[in-house]
Amino acid sequence: MDYKYTLISPCFFGMEKMLANEIKKLNFEIEKTEDGRITYKTDEYGIAKANMWLRCAERVNLKIAEFKATSFDELYENTKRIDWSKFIPYGAQFPVSKASSIKSKLYSTPDIQSIVKKAIVDSLKGKYLEEGMLKEDKEKYPIYVFIHKDKVVLSIDTSGDALHKRGYREKSNKAPIRETLAAAMVYLTPWRPGKILVDPMCGSGTILIEAAMIGMNMAPGLNREFISEKWRTIDKKIWWDTRREAFDLMEDNQDFTIYGYDIDPESIELAKNNAEIAGVEEYIKFEVGDVKNYISDEEYGFIITNPPYGERLEDEDSVKLLYKDMGYTFDKLKNWSYFIITSYEEFEYEFGKTSTRKRKLYNGMLKTYYYQYLGPKPPKINAKQ
Repeated sequence: MDYKYTLISPCFFGMEKMLANEIKKLNFEIEKTEDGRITYKTDEYGIAKANMWLRCAERVNLKIAEFKATSFDELYENTKRIDWSKFIPYGAQFPVSKASSIKSKLYSTPDIQSIVKKAIVDSLKGKYLEEGMLKEDKEKYPIYVFIHKDKVVLSIDTSGDALHKRGYREKSNKAPIRETLAAAMVYLTPWRPGKILVDPMCGSGTILIEAAMIGMNMAPGLNREFISEKWRTIDKKIWWDTRREAFDLMEDNQDFTIYGYDIDPESIELAKNNAEIAGVEEYIKFEVGDVKNYISDEEYGFIITNPPYGERLEDEDSVKLLYKDMGYTFDKLKNWSYFIITSYEEFEYEFGKTSTRKRKLYNGMLKTYYYQYLGPKPPKINAKQ
């Protein structure tokens, strides 16, 4: 494969392995995995494919350069030395949208942003001088600056809105889980279409919608636009081909149903509406229901859920009671597997059972644990001779 671009995709801490699996599945070459970000090489279709298909990434950035800088002079000179005209056409906007600095001598992010902006302007002036004044009135190329231990990485954001904004969640209830994290939670279970899946505290339906999209192989970026679709530097045909391929790969004749319940009728209406916007409403059955009353005749099944965490002190007693009720309810589902995410440190004690394994995941800046209770594997049914 002809690797033309180097891309960087940030993700929540703890999700690097799932993101790496997605990148490999797209046949891209991983160059480096760090905490909360993966750098990888792609062909000319890579920007479009990565944006269209990565469920666990927060965005896709095009890497421009990497160098060391311990002074603002070094930052300016190294940035100016880059031929920015290869990436930013005349008339394009190039805001320095974000700068972050960790364990580095340069730590003032507003100063970092203004120095990088000035260096890019001066670089482009040298190239576009004959064009007249350097205007910024066309499409956007947002610049990202990431400095770690004095090593500067400059990149251009190709996504625009963060990738967790799939386009289906116009509204959400309190404390919704981010779509990227919900997708990772599904990936971390053995659930497959055709097996029973339930979220008994589904809120606005995010976990089940992500599961349904995975189940029918629907690209998460299919129903939204990306900032780089407007770029003159990428052939429009690449985007058309990528979108058409995503439509062709969607398996919308799948035969499975997954189930969502919530004690709040408004949440259920919201979840139904979100599923409809996502185009997965025929695969999910939503009903009003209390988790402590959940029963099932099915011998085997999966529960994936994001219950309240009790972050506020006044909520702690009600959350303890909820976790106890969940423990009693789930214990009756003898052969089921259940997967529960929460930041509450004493969850296993209140739930009444030690998890098979637990995994640290970050819900934004909030440290949570994903408690995994694995039931027995269903027996294989022999095909009739």
